[in-house]
Amino acid sequence: NTSVEAFYEYPFVAHLCMEPMNCSAHYKKASSGGKDALELWIPTQMPARAYSVTRSMFGLEDEQVTIHQMRLGGSFGRRIFNEYTCEAIAISKRMNGPIKLTWTREDDVRHDFYRVGGFQSIKGAVNQKGSLVALQNHYIGMQKDGRPVIGSGFSAREFPIASVPNVDVTSTLFDLATPCGPWRAPRSNTNAFVMQSFLDELAYAGGRDYLEFLLELMGEPRWLDDGNLRSLNTGRAAGVIRLAAEKAGWGRTMPKGTGLGLAFYFSHAGHIAEVAEVGVSSDRRLEVKRVTVAVDVGPIINMSGATSQVEGAVIDGLSTMMGQKITMENGRIEQSNLHDYPVLRFPSAPKVDSYFIQSDFRPTGLGEPCLPPLAPAVGNAIFAATGERVRTMPLTDLGYRV
Repeated sequence: NTSVEAFYEYPFVAHLCMEPMNCSAHYKKASSGGKDALELWIPTQMPARAYSVTRSMFGLEDEQVTIHQMRLGGSFGRRIFNEYTCEAIAISKRMNGPIKLTWTREDDVRHDFYRVGGFQSIKGAVNQKGSLVALQNHYIGMQKDGRPVIGSGFSAREFPIASVPNVDVTSTLFDLATPCGPWRAPRSNTNAFVMQSFLDELAYAGGRDYLEFLLELMGEPRWLDDGNLRSLNTGRAAGVIRLAAEKAGWGRTMPKGTGLGLAFYFSHAGHIAEVAEVGVSSDRRLEVKRVTVAVDVGPIINMSGATSQVEGAVIDGLSTMMGQKITMENGRIEQSNLHDYPVLRFPSAPKVDSYFIQSDFRPTGLGEPCLPPLAPAVGNAIFAATGERVRTMPLTDLGYRV
């Protein structure tokens, strides 16, 4: 057997919604004998949680509160929490009139529920035929009150655990007080980076083409969790892998300094494969030229909406991978705005080609699953172009720039 060891790390990141947290509130104090009333306009993913806030902090029953859910501003998991409504309600009550509260961008960046950072120490072995025969992963993460932090963790259901004959998964969790929460494609957004990057390492060590290696891991078409229609289906997985590879021209000779990288990931019941075409200059300037995405989430009804979800996930994933990182010093968040927490600019955005398999399986969501494969696809393409492995995010920590 040939064995490979690697250590991967990924940072805390913020949501950086297009619109900072905000809430409009009108607290109406009752006249004699009546009850106070409250009207709220909140961009929120979970308005029901706002009712619990008004009960616990202001003593209002649900029938005293009217909530208008505003479906705008962006969220990606941030607006599951409604703590910003407390400020608006308190101010309105004190002012005895309607008010609108909007956080500054600095407030928004420094008082987020962040995606938690972490590390994974991973080992694997391939036999003389280049087939994967053993995998060991030590997950190093964070816990709060004895439980893994929301949006983190490594499950025995992660691909390719069920397809490997010898597996050992362990974890070490450190206590964390920093507020953390769901961030687009929770858990998958980091686990995909680690697993799909490392599988590419194993394929290379075994002298195998990664496309061939991935398809071998899928084996015969089947549900990995028999009877669970939201589990990974190896036939559907193989379908998107082949489609993405075909449309991207996998296997073609690439110019010097350019490479193709392939990644597949199953998350939120979606089967997604992506191929990134990347160019790297001698001064480590990175150009992601094109990302080819193959999707199977069942029947697509609104093709325009589906395409937008794919393109948005690719841009979001690349922006995060390239230069986003939250750090703390003396208990305070160091970043505050776009000057020290950058987003991808228009000139650096790749062309995104989206392809959909209109299968007859139960339709599932598309807001989450296209983001996780992006980072490993780009990382694997960088290796193909330069021979350097990417085991750390963001890429600016490795000296890359766009």
